[in-house]
Amino acid sequence: MNAARDDRSKAREAARDKAKAMRIAGSAREKRNRLFLQLGLGAVALLVIGTLVAVVSTAFKPEGPGPLNMASDGIRVGQNGVAVTTPALEPGKSPVATPPNSADVVDITIFVDYMCPYCGSFETTNMATIDELLSRGVATLEVHPMAFVNTAQGLDYSTRAANAAACVANYAPNSFLKFHNALFTNQPVENTPGLSDEDLINLAKQAGAASTISSCIDDNEFGGWVSAATLRAQNGDIAVNNRDASFDKVHGTPTILINGKPVEFAQPYNSQDFLNAVLSAASKSQ
Repeated sequence: MNAARDDRSKAREAARDKAKAMRIAGSAREKRNRLFLQLGLGAVALLVIGTLVAVVSTAFKPEGPGPLNMASDGIRVGQNGVAVTTPALEPGKSPVATPPNSADVVDITIFVDYMCPYCGSFETTNMATIDELLSRGVATLEVHPMAFVNTAQGLDYSTRAANAAACVANYAPNSFLKFHNALFTNQPVENTPGLSDEDLINLAKQAGAASTISSCIDDNEFGGWVSAATLRAQNGDIAVNNRDASFDKVHGTPTILINGKPVEFAQPYNSQDFLNAVLSAASKSQ
């Protein structure tokens, strides 16, 4: 009897020990899983924070001197894509209008965002017409890159593309028109990350910029200027020759001016409508 009781006692003790070991193992497993979850969430948080920091630093980079050849916050090109040279705009200063054209040369000015689908539609529809007008010497094109379409989700392509355009204007101004056209020919879909900096660098080099353009694009050299120029345009601090009284500020992109007067075009864009507007402006200036 005593032996039987001893066996039952040992069995109960073994069961208690096994249950205790299982509780310890379960607690350790729960702690381990909780730690893995925390580490995973921490990695996600670090990724989100890193992305936000990158976007904020891009969008709110302190304004430095603007790019050369963009004292008006835009760059003007004429025959053979040759740019009008101007000094850099100092931080905090208002833009200065590009020297006016002669009376027989129409001044086409556009405010664009390289992520804006309507800008892309306008540009691809009228690109050949604009190139022809420039090649004949009857018009110039002044481009003001804006950053309207950046989003809170970390999509900063508008700023990066505008910075890349400013880099080309600064370091390879006579390649600007080709680069500008290439940005719209290769325009990404809205609300996507857009072209990478490496893609932008390759397009700039294909347009004729030297390899030294790489650091300007990678370092977002003119990101502060992009933000400041966008705010100036939105607030009406704009330098345009023969500026029409109806043009108070840039409300959206594309904004198209012909000889200083804003012109609206029906959707979908039609190249003949644009050409007619240019020809009308030319006849009035003579």
